[in-house]
Amino acid sequence: MNALFVAWQDPSNRSWYPVGRLSKPDNFYQFVYTHGANRAKRDTSFDRLPGFNDLNQIYESHDLFPLFANRLPNESRPDYDELVDYLGLPKNQHDPISMLAVSGGRRVTDAIEMFPYPEPDSEGRYCIHFFVHGLRYFSNMATERVRILEPGEQLLLMADMQNPFDRHAITLRTADNDARRCMVGYMPRYLLLDAWQVFLEHPNSVEVKVVRVNLPPAPLQVRLLCSLTASWPPSFQPCADDVYKPIPIDADVFDGNS
Repeated sequence: MNALFVAWQDPSNRSWYPVGRLSKPDNFYQFVYTHGANRAKRDTSFDRLPGFNDLNQIYESHDLFPLFANRLPNESRPDYDELVDYLGLPKNQHDPISMLAVSGGRRVTDAIEMFPYPEPDSEGRYCIHFFVHGLRYFSNMATERVRILEPGEQLLLMADMQNPFDRHAITLRTADNDARRCMVGYMPRYLLLDAWQVFLEHPNSVEVKVVRVNLPPAPLQVRLLCSLTASWPPSFQPCADDVYKPIPIDADVFDGNS
């Protein structure tokens, strides 16, 4: 894991824009704006991210930039180990990029979230971990059902094409065939276009499973951690839209084989 996209949400209509890319090519961190920032500036009130004033610059630092470092749990906190456990990472994957990839660096005080550049796993499959979104919009029944989900339990995808905010929306529901069946949240919006492409090419290979349930006092945004795995289509290139491409012409461009 060495690259994350930085997404910004328009507060007026809740649309997400991938506006930047954080990576760690070697022993230093690099941040560049992507063309999604230009699209966000054109369509919304987006200006620039704090600490990154020039859309055309390649920013490099041996230390993680403050905007992102402040989204990691502080090691001096007495509940640090508990916060790290929420992410369900192996003991040898507590580096900042891996932690931000799972947590999304989400804070209640702003509209920024981070997500990883998808890469094939050791078996050549599409595989990504994510926290379910939107649980706060569902009933108490959904929250209570999440509490008793078990690691490894399957969740099913449901198209929500009449969603007023995003016709590509995908909800997640339990696989129960009785009264316990209910919707438990949404896939993150910025994963939808890739997820739809993978699903349409290899629908029978797509599998969503519960990785971890973090019980209260864990906040709702890190309550349900899931994984999505599927066959990697031969022609598939993740994050292929121009909004993911870096603005600086000297920045590396990732492709499906990077």
